[in-house]
Amino acid sequence: MNSISVRALLVRGMIAGVIAGALALAVAYFLGESQVDAAIAIEEAHSHAAHGGGGGGEEEELVSRTMQATGGLATALLVFGVAVGGIAALVFAYALGRIGNFGPRATAALIAGAALLTVYVVPFLKYPANPPAVGNPDTIGKRTTLFFLMVALSLLLAVAAVIIGKRLAPGLGNWNASIAAAAGFILAIGLAYAFLPSFDEVGKDFPGSLLWKFRLSTLAVQTTFWAGFGLIFGYLTERLLVSGNGADARRVATPVG
Repeated sequence: MNSISVRALLVRGMIAGVIAGALALAVAYFLGESQVDAAIAIEEAHSHAAHGGGGGGEEEELVSRTMQATGGLATALLVFGVAVGGIAALVFAYALGRIGNFGPRATAALIAGAALLTVYVVPFLKYPANPPAVGNPDTIGKRTTLFFLMVALSLLLAVAAVIIGKRLAPGLGNWNASIAAAAGFILAIGLAYAFLPSFDEVGKDFPGSLLWKFRLSTLAVQTTFWAGFGLIFGYLTERLLVSGNGADARRVATPVG
């Protein structure tokens, strides 16, 4: 594979990641931050009541809430967009022409959809995001470790499903092989859900509607990011690979080996 072509895809992946990150930032700010503020208010009320209303136990903020909701949030999502966009571009460079007879836009959309499913949705269904005031501080390390373990399992099982599907295709046909691979993926994920520990640390007095809105907002942020990335990166790669931008760039569409 031509190194110039891969570099061109990498740059476009990072550009698409930044733009998608900006779209996700807008959703996070306008949809999610109000839920975070409401949860923080509940947490502060509980802390105030625990200290008899005297205000004791309050710690000075190292970073203001305003900075967290603006500069901190923007930095996190834009850096995330650049990093993930670059990784997705490298995956695209390998996958184009190897996962079926799909053009650049369709391949970009498939990669974005698969990333949303494996990196976020599957782990989210087992270990959903919690707002402030929810969760035991003593288990945060264990919960974080298990979440990333679920991400790793989801990615590995997805790759295994693709490999198995391709190997079954000559005998079963593409459709039946895809169904069999998807069924195997779902079964394996179900077993992981069953055997990995769960956590039920939502307080009885925490509003269920607020928890539901917060989790939906986090899902909306990730969905916006990956949908935006798939559309933008697909457009940029199609211009690069199909619109006559040079023979070197077009070579990336032909897998080697």
